[in-house]
Amino acid sequence: MQKLLQLPVNAVNIVKSVQGVVQGQEEALSPVLTPDSSPQNWYSAVQPEELRHLRSGGMGGGGEGSEDRPGLEEGLTSVQSQPLRHDDLKEMLDSNKDSLKLEAMKRIVAMIARGKNTSDLFPAVVKNVACKNIEVKKLVYVYLVRYAEEQQDLALLSISTFQRGLKDPNQLIRASALRVLSSIRVTIIVPIMMLAIKEAASDMSPYVRKTAAHAIPKLHSLDPEQKDQLIEVIEKLLADKTTLVAGSVVMAFEEVCPDRIDLIHKNYRKLCNLLIDVEEWGQVVIINMLTRYARTQFLNPNINESLLEDSSEKAFYASDDEEDEDKKAEAAALVKRKPYVMDPDHRLLLRNTKPLLQSRNAAVVMAVAQLYFHLAPKAEVGIIAKALVRLMRSHSEVQYVVLQNVATMTIKRRGMFEPYLKSFYIRSTDPTQIKILKLEVLTNLANETNISTILREFQTYIKSMDKDFVAASIQAIGRCATNIGEVRDTCLNGLVQLLSNRDELVVAESVVVIKKLLQMQPEQHSDIIKHMAKLIDNIQVPMARASILWLIGEYCEHVPKIAPDVLRKMAKTFTNEEDIVKLQIINLAAKLYLTNSKQTKLLTQYVLNLAKYDQNYDIRDRARFIRQLIVPTDKSGALSKYAKKLFLALKPAPVLESPFKDRDHFQLGSLSHLLNAKAGGYQELPEWPESAPDPSVRNVEIPDWSKCTSRKDRKEKKLDKPFYSDSEGDSGPTESADSESDSGSGSESASASDESGSGSESEESGEETESEKEEEDEEKEKKRKKRLDKTKAKKPAEESAERCAIHTSYQINTIAPSGSIKMYELLHRITGEGLAVEYCFSRQPFSPDPNMVAVQIQFTNNTNSETKNLHIEEPRLQSGMRIREFAEIEVLAAGESVTVVMGIDFCDSTQAANFQLCTHTRKFFVSIQPPVGELMTPVFLTENDFKKEQGKLMGMNEISEKLTLGEKCVNEHVIVERVTATANLSRVPCGSDKECRFAGKTVSSGCLVLVTVTTKEGGRAQLTVNCEKMVIGTMLVKDIMQALSQ
Repeated sequence: MQKLLQLPVNAVNIVKSVQGVVQGQEEALSPVLTPDSSPQNWYSAVQPEELRHLRSGGMGGGGEGSEDRPGLEEGLTSVQSQPLRHDDLKEMLDSNKDSLKLEAMKRIVAMIARGKNTSDLFPAVVKNVACKNIEVKKLVYVYLVRYAEEQQDLALLSISTFQRGLKDPNQLIRASALRVLSSIRVTIIVPIMMLAIKEAASDMSPYVRKTAAHAIPKLHSLDPEQKDQLIEVIEKLLADKTTLVAGSVVMAFEEVCPDRIDLIHKNYRKLCNLLIDVEEWGQVVIINMLTRYARTQFLNPNINESLLEDSSEKAFYASDDEEDEDKKAEAAALVKRKPYVMDPDHRLLLRNTKPLLQSRNAAVVMAVAQLYFHLAPKAEVGIIAKALVRLMRSHSEVQYVVLQNVATMTIKRRGMFEPYLKSFYIRSTDPTQIKILKLEVLTNLANETNISTILREFQTYIKSMDKDFVAASIQAIGRCATNIGEVRDTCLNGLVQLLSNRDELVVAESVVVIKKLLQMQPEQHSDIIKHMAKLIDNIQVPMARASILWLIGEYCEHVPKIAPDVLRKMAKTFTNEEDIVKLQIINLAAKLYLTNSKQTKLLTQYVLNLAKYDQNYDIRDRARFIRQLIVPTDKSGALSKYAKKLFLALKPAPVLESPFKDRDHFQLGSLSHLLNAKAGGYQELPEWPESAPDPSVRNVEIPDWSKCTSRKDRKEKKLDKPFYSDSEGDSGPTESADSESDSGSGSESASASDESGSGSESEESGEETESEKEEEDEEKEKKRKKRLDKTKAKKPAEESAERCAIHTSYQINTIAPSGSIKMYELLHRITGEGLAVEYCFSRQPFSPDPNMVAVQIQFTNNTNSETKNLHIEEPRLQSGMRIREFAEIEVLAAGESVTVVMGIDFCDSTQAANFQLCTHTRKFFVSIQPPVGELMTPVFLTENDFKKEQGKLMGMNEISEKLTLGEKCVNEHVIVERVTATANLSRVPCGSDKECRFAGKTVSSGCLVLVTVTTKEGGRAQLTVNCEKMVIGTMLVKDIMQALSQ
């Protein structure tokens, strides 16, 4: 697709006749005109043979003439470039050659990518929707998705073609057909769209199912009455275990039925476990949805801390008697409240989202950060700080969003970001909005320990050339002075020094801030008020002048000589002042009239008369009101008696608060939080429940265990599956294959080890001997007797010794191949300075974690001295892989060998697990890379079950290859031996002599792997592998073909 959207460099050279080309004559052609009527060059050159084809078909004779002219190519290159006309594109689309159609479609898609209007080509393009060429058909569908809504009538004529496309063998065509169908916004085809979505939701291709999920919101917006049927499809798709589908279906859920959280219950654990592998867009959607889900299903992890905080606040404001009573009540409440225990599902969500803080996608990191902020215990929230600080190195747009959220977080969780204080220092290259947000964060982080550093930074910022930033810096100094009393005087003195600054904006902003600070202790700062009164002649900024007048009027008793003179000056310029200044002049006149009427009575009357005829009705109303209030007359009411109390009442000091204080009621990372207003489609973050809802709603139905005969399976049934098992998280309506494979895998592995004669039972402990009789009875009823006599008398000590033994052969349920376990060299004795290390894949279940592959490692000390402290350090694993280390070997004597077992979760990939093998003196870098066949574990299936599961894994999930069998593959026994030696699979019973069937499942994810080898005459054979994981299937086919061809 990337190639298609790359715009060609050269415009095509078109000539009307070949004779004109040779003669060098240029003819003006009509270029393709854009809406602004300017010609655009956007084509690559058409090949000469294509031009000949066009001209011979469209103009007659041009092609033949061109063949007679040897200088055609030189003439073409010399002609001035002209773009193709739409007529020529239509000609190419009507051509019989697929190459011309493909070239035309590439150019049309390129035009769409550049925003050009190509709607007039719709009839010519839509005719090619039935083209047999896959590449042309893909591009036609891309075009139709763009214009189907605009050209609905013409698109409706091709409905039958789109419906045929839904049955196409190619998954991309099926998905494109559904995408076009859902883009036709006509209510008459709603039933057809609904049927198509339902069929696509059951498609074997996860890409088509993903497209079906995308089509659901489109259909819902077209016809909301289809909601109930769409919810059924969403419920089905939510049970899908494919990571490709998960994000899209959750988005459809959010658009159609976000309140139906009952649909999430059964899929909650699966979504948590799949989250790490979902694409980034899907991760954001799922995390936001799970945040709201968790707020309705789990208790507040900080409930006890919030109670203590509330009690401390009440105690601060209460009297002594009330304080004692409140303390007793709170103590009683805390005693009654049970200690908080986090729900395991709550912990699962936090644990599975934590690795995503390292994502390269800023939206994913932001989503995880908001989840932790809203859901995590207070002690664990701190881990998001480092990830958010990392995003500060990104683009300015990303920084803006991150800083908005950090500013909100720092109000409640200041300690999170204190270690990263320097990361919020402002750079001269930062845009203004970023600077102001960083100032906000620095102000929120200010405390007694770091205030001196922050104030030094602020002093530097005041020298900036960015006026808005300077004003914000001065306001930040004022907020620091308000919040931290110890530095109030220092800040006030610094702001007073700024009053002598040459920059009027700095002086004006300083006046506004000083006014707010002086309200806290006015009697101690009368000198500052006098100093500011002298500035009234020089400062022209209206807000600053109004602030000075308010200060003089409010504290006129502290400056009795200066205040009347200021009023006199203001009266002179009253008519030229801004409205905000006029209002403060009227207030100043009223206050002086009440406190010093002898000097100011005439001035006040003069000012009120000027205000009476002002153009602004607010000023006229204020003047009338004040005149009636302060100048007693016969008509004056009782209110005039309280004029002094009204005007000269003590006013509380202003509280300088952060503008982000009340933003935390919006979900962090949302558009509503960014705008500080509820945006369309925003869903409120639910409050924590008072009591915990029933956690059993998230339990998934356990598969039918009556078919299970192995001890391992009954042990799982007895102890119940853990909360975090992948099989439980993945189970659902569409996963019957996995349930069956789970129930049979343990049976196969146990029976294999029993029949092999080695007798090792690495997955069980001595406590399980009680259930052996019960097991034998059950097996007899099913006619599957096993020889277990050898294991009955075994002691635990012998079992633990045999766990370390290297298995020389491995036997499958019905056939006993004689192939030995292959050993691989991990560390050569020369490289290891006498320490030789080999490993093998024992094909035994790894008891601590069934999702890990058991790797048996043998250490041999070839030196003359002891080797001590053998252990593993610094595992370097691919994303999702895990490792379970073996216990440290304290001493390995000279000449001796020891065998240990470790577990590795390869995540169903053949990527190597790299780690350091350490002794007391040296470290060796080693790696273990598994063959694809060792990533599986056997599964027992009947012939009918095999056919049923194989039918579900057709199409893209089936890989079939023909091969010629090797000379030694003369009979069925050898074929089975070769296949089972290559892959850890079990034999499936088969009624045909010419077919060998094998079944297994991947160890990590439990995906079924079905292998069929069909022999034919002449030493030929056909190998078929059915597996949902196509990469594993392809690699397995290659390995088995190599084994059977030898």
